[in-house]
Amino acid sequence: MKKIFYGWWMTAAAFVTFGLAVGFPYYNLVFFYDYFQKTFGWSRADITLGFPLATIFTLWVGPLIVPRFSPRRLILVGTGLTFIALTCFGKMGSTLLVYYAIWVVYTIGYFLSGPIPHQLIISHWFAKNRGKAMGVLYVGVGLLGSLGSFLVKPLTESYGFQTALIVMGFMLFLAWPLTIFVLRDKPSDKGLFADGASAPPAEVKLQPCSYKTLLGNYSFWLLLIGSACSISSIGAVNFHMKFAFIDQGFTNQEALNSVWRAASILILWSSIAGRLLIGGLSDAFPKKWVMTASYFLTALSIPLLLAVRPPGTPWVFSLLFGLAMGADYMLIPLMAAEQFGVNSLARAMAVILPVNTIGQTWFPYFISILRDRYYPNYEMPMTVVLAVALAGAVAIMILPRQGGKRDAALPLQQPLGTDK
Repeated sequence: MKKIFYGWWMTAAAFVTFGLAVGFPYYNLVFFYDYFQKTFGWSRADITLGFPLATIFTLWVGPLIVPRFSPRRLILVGTGLTFIALTCFGKMGSTLLVYYAIWVVYTIGYFLSGPIPHQLIISHWFAKNRGKAMGVLYVGVGLLGSLGSFLVKPLTESYGFQTALIVMGFMLFLAWPLTIFVLRDKPSDKGLFADGASAPPAEVKLQPCSYKTLLGNYSFWLLLIGSACSISSIGAVNFHMKFAFIDQGFTNQEALNSVWRAASILILWSSIAGRLLIGGLSDAFPKKWVMTASYFLTALSIPLLLAVRPPGTPWVFSLLFGLAMGADYMLIPLMAAEQFGVNSLARAMAVILPVNTIGQTWFPYFISILRDRYYPNYEMPMTVVLAVALAGAVAIMILPRQGGKRDAALPLQQPLGTDK
């Protein structure tokens, strides 16, 4: 009898755990930035410096820890650390050093429980339908993130932002039962092969690329630079969107909260459509051109943010930006798996994700400095964001189609968790 293929059950479980681990906290922490500013007297630069500082102190987590442990264990430990961080954000005082230390805990939790372990699980369970499955996985980030956007406004306005942060932290534990009882790292854990096939796909027989091989391949550098530029521009928009709305006339707190919530929910809902659409397209067309198109769409949507003024609504900006954002995040592991093989995905993403996170966090800080010290509004800073996004699109456009995978086309000779 043919065995039941559990890949889509794994996708459904990862849909929820990924949404809770990443989408729920990440997309909603920025909601509290203006509360931090008003309560503690911190500047925009002070507030946005926390995440970038933390990425510098946690760079070692990706290369040293992630490839050596089970993705399920990483998710359990990472969500626990994220709970601790959110609870501490809700109880902290006005000391900036404490605020920055909490970001270190949050960032370690993000690296451990976030994109990499979930990408690994999906990539091992699927080969032919990897794009579709990855698209469904990333829908969880958008859906759970948007549910969080519904929740944080009434929670904060009814009980205060400190209580809202603590409640968010406790919700991370909803990921634990699915991680323990449902998720499995690879189809071999169930006596299966990817896609439910009768034999393993050829790519699992390839030897994993060493870090030295990856770093010596110019295809890897183009993917690293292109993804970092695009993710940096997305991070700048997400981090500064609420502050930009203030500059553009939304000075009343209730109106500001409402326009931010509307924009955030629309972006995340639109990102769901982007992930499903791009996931299907990436299985049917060359991933390089699908990725290039989505990166150009990211760049083109950025100027639309500055057109949102009261009493207008952010419909056009939110829909286009969300569509591009959903595609950008999801395509990086798909392209890495295609370029370097699924057995090298853990190592490739263990470098790419921290570098992307540095750009995603330090670039918004740089934009904060431009806005606070040199310009009276966001017009010039957002022009810089646009230029960086275009540079990312060009880097992907000149990426060879499968340059790195040829270097990895050797028989499997070493354990996947070790490096020569």
